[in-house]
Amino acid sequence: MECNVKWIAGGMSFLAETGSNHAVLMDGAPEAGGKNLAPRPMEMLLAGTGGCTAFDVVLILQKGRHAVTGCEVSLNADRAETDPKVFTRIHFHYRVSGSGLKPEVVDRAIKLSKEKYCSASIMLGATAEITHDFEIIDIDAPVI
Repeated sequence: MECNVKWIAGGMSFLAETGSNHAVLMDGAPEAGGKNLAPRPMEMLLAGTGGCTAFDVVLILQKGRHAVTGCEVSLNADRAETDPKVFTRIHFHYRVSGSGLKPEVVDRAIKLSKEKYCSASIMLGATAEITHDFEIIDIDAPVI
């Protein structure tokens, strides 16, 4: 895996170019010289972790032939007060949509991601307490 990150002179913006030929802009907070033009690098790390685990959960459910139609993960994190300002706590809240999804099946998919497959959350677990919960949105349930 490769990535090249280049400073864009005149502020605190950086352009990351990935090995898969995609570009992502990052910027610093205004109080640090940034112009708030793009996500902060640590926000990108958190977003990437959310993407990593959501990918796992969807793939695990699909491979199990479960009727998953949606997956959304909200992450809430705390960081250390002093440098290095690592993540110290991250809570993942999953909203998984589908038809007839059983709680034990969704819980198993989330645990497999957390404990075995999601490289990002496993790495962050070295400094952060990782917790999770979930809700299932049954698309076949009657609307009241």
